Amino acid sequence: MIFSSLLVLMGLGFGAAAILAVASKILYVKEDPRIGQLEDALPGVNCGGCGYAGCSGAANAVVEGKSGANVCVIGGIETAKAVGAVMGLEVLEMEPELAFRDCTGGKRAEELFNYEGAGDCRAQALLYEGSKTCPEGCLGLGTCVAVCPFDAIDMGPEGLPVVDPLACRACRKCVEACPRGVLSIASMTGKLLHQEEVNDCLAPCQQKCPGNINIPRYIEAAGKGDYAGAVSIIRERNPLLLVCGRVCPRPCEEVCRRGHVDSPVGINMIKRFVADWEMKNNLRPQIPCAKETGHKVAVIGGGPAGLSCANFLRRLGHSPTIFESMPRLGGQLRYGIPEYRLPKKDLDWEIQGILDLGIEVQTGKQFGVDFTIEELGKEGFEAFFMGIGAWASGSLRIDGEDAQGVLSGTEFLTSIGLGQTPNIGKKVIVVGGGNTAIDAARSSIRLGCDVTLLYRRTRNEMPANTEEIDGAADEGVKYEFLSAPTKVIIDSKGVATHLECVKMKLGEPDESGRRRPVPVEGSEIRYPVDTVISAIGQKPQLSCFYADGEEQCQIDFTRWRTVNADPETLQTSVPYVFAGGDAFSGPDLVISAVGAGRRAARSIHYLLTTGNIPVAKNIMRDLIPYTLFKDVDGCKQKERTTLPHLCSGKERTTTFNEVEGALCKENLHIETARCLRCGLTCYDRDIPLKDVVSARVGEKVE
Repeated sequence: MIFSSLLVLMGLGFGAAAILAVASKILYVKEDPRIGQLEDALPGVNCGGCGYAGCSGAANAVVEGKSGANVCVIGGIETAKAVGAVMGLEVLEMEPELAFRDCTGGKRAEELFNYEGAGDCRAQALLYEGSKTCPEGCLGLGTCVAVCPFDAIDMGPEGLPVVDPLACRACRKCVEACPRGVLSIASMTGKLLHQEEVNDCLAPCQQKCPGNINIPRYIEAAGKGDYAGAVSIIRERNPLLLVCGRVCPRPCEEVCRRGHVDSPVGINMIKRFVADWEMKNNLRPQIPCAKETGHKVAVIGGGPAGLSCANFLRRLGHSPTIFESMPRLGGQLRYGIPEYRLPKKDLDWEIQGILDLGIEVQTGKQFGVDFTIEELGKEGFEAFFMGIGAWASGSLRIDGEDAQGVLSGTEFLTSIGLGQTPNIGKKVIVVGGGNTAIDAARSSIRLGCDVTLLYRRTRNEMPANTEEIDGAADEGVKYEFLSAPTKVIIDSKGVATHLECVKMKLGEPDESGRRRPVPVEGSEIRYPVDTVISAIGQKPQLSCFYADGEEQCQIDFTRWRTVNADPETLQTSVPYVFAGGDAFSGPDLVISAVGAGRRAARSIHYLLTTGNIPVAKNIMRDLIPYTLFKDVDGCKQKERTTLPHLCSGKERTTTFNEVEGALCKENLHIETARCLRCGLTCYDRDIPLKDVVSARVGEKVE
């Protein structure tokens, strides 16, 4: 009995073994040998930063095509090359990326209420969107710290995450965990391409700046004595900081929160200080550029828009060539802004820094005469930026304006920019109220003329910068307000001798919001003149777009005779042609042209590399209303510093030497300390709230 039972058991065992042997043959799955090779190539730390279950999981993901050679976030380029060698992939070195924090609020952002037991940012965001008054800022509970597998993030004393760049591996776990989008992974190229969005931490000044420069960041760097850092921050958006530090009318200061306390921070003064510091020390820092893409782009026009576009194209790895009709680059910066405001040696220094990135230049080349877009296309250019400016002058629309002795403001200032001394006699009347009119008047004063500026509205309606209007008056320019020209009186030789004008009164507001000037009947008066300078507006010269005999142009124009382009991508009706600066917007600010150049470079980059131009869904188009509050409490009044004058008296009106200087170091630190380091709703107070760390340079936290 026992023996038979043993035989049965042995039979069952042999039967099972046979079945297993057959099954193993049928079901056996041979492991891909590359998995083992990849495990050997990976560092074996099993940190999980890749998102897979250790290095074995990462190896399987690579073999299955779910991840690439860069699967390992800790191994770096050498590990990626080793993985690529196993898989037969070419591995190209990418730009380094780091986690980047956008929010500046932290403990400064006021609390709406306290949660009971919601100690995770994600949970708190689900409960009534979080406890802070700021709808976009950091909630401060450190979820990003908890999920970082590399201990690369800590919560700093201001209640904000602080990233250790040496430890960060750009694994994106913190980005995925943050419910507010406060953290992002950014490379140099990513920062250059980023479009400002409504949910970014944008102080009012940054919103208002046409170039979207991160003003609070560069002021903070300058206040700490990190002038090179401040310059680097500005250059992410503006390569013409030396120029803008001198000529920008500072729209950013119009919305500065400090203005609700006493007066706006001298933002442009600070920009000029750090720009001058770089130039005076002859520093040429290495400006990073992405790897060469091989794409050729033609930039037509070497003014601020063209220089900006070429700068950012080169930094994005492309090969731009600037085609300029004038003898030298600069456009209206060189031929429209007088030396006393922008010394040409300073302009040359800044332009050279841009060209040193590796940008080719062809001067004396007029678009539509010496070359066309079609001809450049045959030479291998794949995209085109039209930055031709607005060089054509507006008409006075009066009898005699074609007489000898009548000049346009553009014509007059260009001749001076070319080093010529115009023969304009002694009595000069300038017609207009913008910056070109003021520049023409102040330049005429320096040529020894008796100058009167004629404007059809009052001083309050003049579009020129207030400082320029005051400066012209100080130098002897006489103003005739509420007066408009009606006729140029000429002699028998066709030379202007008088300008007939009529008195005006202000009526109802026009489309611009300014009261419309209305002639006063019977109030005509004649002024003796040697020269009349008309400075009543400029527009692009569009004839260069038409080839000989052509009546139609592929590129569309607006009813204002500017190039018609998409306002966000700056792409024209011809997909590979883009436009920016005054040719697109009409006469505008230098910083507006700079901003347009960067936006166009972004669009061209995406068109050439992906065939598609993405636009951020939540792009900031207008000022964000809830950030514009006027109740700024907890701040003591502090007097705004003033720029020194480099020359005065007779020297100021008989030479073209620069008038304004830069801040001294002591005043720089006083002015940077006035900045409130604003976020969307938060700002630094002189008397900090409880537990708020907000000390500024030159201030003490009590």
